[in-house]
Amino acid sequence: MHSKPNTTKASKGTVQVIASHGRLQLRFRYGEKRHYLSMNLVDTQVNRKAAEAKARQIELDIISGNFDPTLAKYKPHSALSTVTPEITPIVTPKASLTDIWEKFIEYKRPQCSPNTMKYMYGVYSGYLKKLPTHDLDKANEIRDYILQSIPLDSGKRFITRLAACCSWAIKSGMISENPFEGMATEIKLPKASKSEGINDINPFTLEERDAIIQAIENDRFCPQKSGFKHSRYAPLIKLLFATGCRPSEAIALQWKHISSDFKYITFEQAVINTDSGKQFREGLKTQEKRRFPCNESLRTMLKSIKPQDATPESLIFPSPEGKPVDLNNFRNRTWKTVLKGLGIEYRKLYQTRHTFITH
Repeated sequence: MHSKPNTTKASKGTVQVIASHGRLQLRFRYGEKRHYLSMNLVDTQVNRKAAEAKARQIELDIISGNFDPTLAKYKPHSALSTVTPEITPIVTPKASLTDIWEKFIEYKRPQCSPNTMKYMYGVYSGYLKKLPTHDLDKANEIRDYILQSIPLDSGKRFITRLAACCSWAIKSGMISENPFEGMATEIKLPKASKSEGINDINPFTLEERDAIIQAIENDRFCPQKSGFKHSRYAPLIKLLFATGCRPSEAIALQWKHISSDFKYITFEQAVINTDSGKQFREGLKTQEKRRFPCNESLRTMLKSIKPQDATPESLIFPSPEGKPVDLNNFRNRTWKTVLKGLGIEYRKLYQTRHTFITH
């Protein structure tokens, strides 16, 4: 192996052998000036010995007073390369997609709800980690991988978000061009995908609604060994079908949100999932709060389930542990079981909202 270049400062009269870009040079100080003498030799073991011999000659001449300040005496056949050090330009490392994405996420965090950061940007960050490259010069390769590995609609949204990230990075002075700009608009979704949002609205019929409520209320499909009966969730399901509120709004309801005469419900918060667990978020998805009038059936139901020791802060629909209902557990252990038992096509719990709006 070749010796590494010596980067320490040489004392006066000492000649150092260094390597620059794989070629040997002599470096020394004389007359308060630093000199660089190119040996015009590739850095090999044999050539390094020749350079060291020339270095010793210069040292002896300096000591004996026979030094040639023109350096002509010591030059090899090629001319002296320079009397000033060769300056290697400093190249700033090019930002990678990972670098700018991480900074973009921190920029967005104060502007988005924890729910958005977890379920939208968290998913996109997962996609980004799996990319075969994070080199911005290979944006086309990144696009092709996304379209082959991620559902088309999700992939298009991801590319749109990458373009937004790069636009922000340009304004922040991190990069000079956006390789993803306009890329998402070139991705055409099949007609079925374009109407997917409409197809997602798939309400239950009134007969299905009533059958679901009755089955849950009567523990019809509840496993015998289940620690908790389905019927404990009947009031929650009734309220979802009766008000069309979002499930996250329903499980966040406290008794302070019910008027003293049970005529109104004020929806003004929701339970959301964050990286640090479930949290209450003030305000609703599209408005600060919503006041909902209760019909006689809903008033009667709310009166019947209110505990005598309920406080304004008490949850209306607590889990067995006294916390907001875990909708994932409810969906897997109760909702799916009941729909399957009734032979009803599976739909998300959110369809209770579409059912109310439709009917």
